[in-house]
Amino acid sequence: MDGTESQHSPLVVLGGGPGGYPAAFMAADAGHEVTLVDDGAVPGGTCLRHGCIPSKALLHVAKVIGEASEASAAGVVFGKPNIDLDRLRAWKDEVIASLGGGVGQLAGARSVRLVVARGRLVDDHTLELSTATGQSSRLGFDRLILATGSRPVWPPPLVVDSPLVMDSAAALELPDVPERMLVVGGGYIGLEMGTVYAALGSRVTVVEMAAALLPGVDGDLVRPLSRRLAERFESIRLRTSVESLSVENGRVTAVMVDDEQGRETESFDRVLVAVGRRPNSEGLGLDAAGVEVGPVGEVVVDADGRTTCEHILAVGDVCGGAMLAHRATRDARRVVATLNGTGSGGPTAADMLVPAVAFTDPEVAWCGLTETDARATGRQILVSRVPWAASGRAQASRCPDGLTKLVLDPESGEVLGAGLVGAGAGELIAEAVLAISQGLTAEELAAAIHPHPTLSETISEAAEHAAGRAVHILPRRRRER
Repeated sequence: MDGTESQHSPLVVLGGGPGGYPAAFMAADAGHEVTLVDDGAVPGGTCLRHGCIPSKALLHVAKVIGEASEASAAGVVFGKPNIDLDRLRAWKDEVIASLGGGVGQLAGARSVRLVVARGRLVDDHTLELSTATGQSSRLGFDRLILATGSRPVWPPPLVVDSPLVMDSAAALELPDVPERMLVVGGGYIGLEMGTVYAALGSRVTVVEMAAALLPGVDGDLVRPLSRRLAERFESIRLRTSVESLSVENGRVTAVMVDDEQGRETESFDRVLVAVGRRPNSEGLGLDAAGVEVGPVGEVVVDADGRTTCEHILAVGDVCGGAMLAHRATRDARRVVATLNGTGSGGPTAADMLVPAVAFTDPEVAWCGLTETDARATGRQILVSRVPWAASGRAQASRCPDGLTKLVLDPESGEVLGAGLVGAGAGELIAEAVLAISQGLTAEELAAAIHPHPTLSETISEAAEHAAGRAVHILPRRRRER
């Protein structure tokens, strides 16, 4: 791109993350000529390069370290792990490169043109592209899909010009293993990264403004995780905020305010700020194209994914809402259907059923109607809980503190929601998603034979328990409504 080049593409996708590249691929499969613009060498976006994938790679290592330590209870004792941080970084990067290369190959096989650049709208049919080396050009389009994702939120008092104060992307680079680390935010990102650094040897303190970790998640799912993290972290401070951060002599000083104990000051080697994410809509020139943006920076879209400029659509985090990769991919499918003229006229019930997972140890997963939301709105529900202490596989795998719960309609028995905490909860939740999306009742879910001994049995047992027929749990004494 030499500053004079001007090209045109019938369909351009801006952003190559889990909303962008699936949209480009599905559109190409449907016969569209597609150009995918992304600032990474290969598609994948934040999820692949700085989020989902590297964090899960490091969480796998953390889990191995934890399991090796806990094996002593069974008479198998391992020595203290020797952490080769350079090799760990390299291995993580190899995982990213392998997946990124695969996505790049799929783009080539589909004849999707890849452009490595940042894009900014100059009008409703033109993008100005700029590369990391300062070159620029223009790319015209007939239709555009915005898939620019999200970025970390930085509260102004916590903005410090020092590498010792990190966001999640910087923390995933593993600059070192700090002796003491402060994690600001007790959501899934903060807890996942805190788990990684604690396993590698850091003394981790987590600060959360709410009264519990994972704010908004049902308390019975969070409690087993809280107990485990209390053993692994140096400190968990709830109802506490960080008033300011400052760096001096290679240390970060945090002024924290506890609702009960007041203000106190502590020093840390590194700080991770993980208080949420916001749509990545700034600097895109959306005003020039007549694309409306909401109060928190979210691109406003209708039920079919169209923005206020009809030939510009948007998917994923940039639209706000549940900022999850699988939601972005589902958005992509709906938006491509809109492009093809085969859309359903808006999101289906399955589109709205977005499962969530905290890949901590133990994992926490949930979908559909939560007990917390049902109670808050006064909706009548039947809740069926199965503690994993009753599961043979859980006992044999040393994870008996888990829990499976179903939220049911008390009259029809239809499964409205589900939640799990325990090993592999993120895998198990998929069955509940299928049950809810298909409108299954607890009776129908229980009728499916689940293999023994597996943790999946806890789902069928919860369904049986709703009717008072569970084998490994005493019959219900009262209906929980």
